[in-house]
Amino acid sequence: MNITQKSGSWYVKSICLFFSLCLLGASICAAFYLKVWDTFLVDWLKILTSPSPLVTDYFQLGNLASAFFNAAMCGLACNALMLMFDNKYHTNTIAGYFLVVAHCFYGLNFVNMWPPIFGILLYCRLRHIKFRKNLDMAMFSTAFGPFVSELLFRYPFGESFVASTPQVSFLSIVYVVMFTLFLTMTIPAMLPGANKMHKGYDLYNAGLAFGLLGFLIYAFMYKTLGISAPVKYTITNEVYAAHGNSYMTFCVIFFMVVFSLYTLWGWYANGKSFKGYAQLMDDSGHRADFIDDYGSQMVVLNIGLYGFMILAYFVAVVLLTEGAGFTGPTVGVIIAALTFTARGQHPKNVWPILAGFVALYLFVLGLSTVTGSEVPWTLSTQGYINAAAFATGLCPITGIFGRRYGIAAGVVCAIICTSTSAIHGGFVLYNGGFSAGLTALLVQPVLEFYLIRHKRTPREEA
Repeated sequence: MNITQKSGSWYVKSICLFFSLCLLGASICAAFYLKVWDTFLVDWLKILTSPSPLVTDYFQLGNLASAFFNAAMCGLACNALMLMFDNKYHTNTIAGYFLVVAHCFYGLNFVNMWPPIFGILLYCRLRHIKFRKNLDMAMFSTAFGPFVSELLFRYPFGESFVASTPQVSFLSIVYVVMFTLFLTMTIPAMLPGANKMHKGYDLYNAGLAFGLLGFLIYAFMYKTLGISAPVKYTITNEVYAAHGNSYMTFCVIFFMVVFSLYTLWGWYANGKSFKGYAQLMDDSGHRADFIDDYGSQMVVLNIGLYGFMILAYFVAVVLLTEGAGFTGPTVGVIIAALTFTARGQHPKNVWPILAGFVALYLFVLGLSTVTGSEVPWTLSTQGYINAAAFATGLCPITGIFGRRYGIAAGVVCAIICTSTSAIHGGFVLYNGGFSAGLTALLVQPVLEFYLIRHKRTPREEA
């Protein structure tokens, strides 16, 4: 391993470990803030032993402290896997890590994350390949966590299921083992194909592959076998309700501290300078590797500065429109929006995608005003909050074709985003990535047909 690889590997591990420690520190602060030490572990157990299809708010199912603790534990588990298996850096490892901890606020937990990971480990053993080379795939596979929880805690019990009452049967375990074997056979085969379908114009490549796979699984479980689809159960949390079902102040402070620390870290590592960051922001983001092209310190700096832009967008839509606040899913998707900060996302190519959501909302608002009808959604409706974060994966469209087409891609993604979860029943956590993938499939051939000859880049030629 050369010096550059050693440096990159150290930065990848350090970026992820630092974020896990921030999450752990936040969970301790949250426990003091809400004074929930007496129910902390009980609430975490409730998170671990409950079905969790989209969108299950872990702030509501458990509490603020237990949700952050859940994310910290899952993040530290990923850090341990990186130390045990990953001795060469890969920017996809950062992506996989951020997606794991992001979904630990609304659907993924320390129980349901392991069967998909073991599935990829089994695949590597059967194919006689190194698990460390597929660690990112293992972390991506945790998108199927809600299926694991469903099979383990609710599916075998049918109408006898009782919310907040953990129950597991021998049949539950058999189902999970069978499901793990199914993931072992299918996930490694589907990811490369999905990338070829959209040609790299959607960075959340796993979203498209897993959305289609989740559609197959859901259809088999609840359509082919004739079993009634589960009804989302109501969760009552008086502490959460007393805060307006939103912990905005706490979460904004958390993100401001974290992004400030990343910015300072990147600035210091870059010789106490922002030199070179403008060059990174001129990158199209298409098939990019920012560590190779600009250096590890630029990735750290990008996480901080880009993170501030993402935070500013979500604070603005929560304050200016009526809808969800800083719920568990909102906090989760802010983290999810950081996923490809080492592989293509930066402020310059992402803001047009977010502007597309705003443009569509203003159009719908104006049309509703003219017709006198009720506005059907806002930018802070939870589904649109989630979709906007994952739509950022369409940033290569901005980088290759320009801002106008980035805005157009954002509009298309906003149109379809709330219709996709029904396809897989909400059991695939990468629904926003699925929406972005479908958007890329719709937009990419049209743009390439009319514009690609005039917009081809050296990286794409290669």
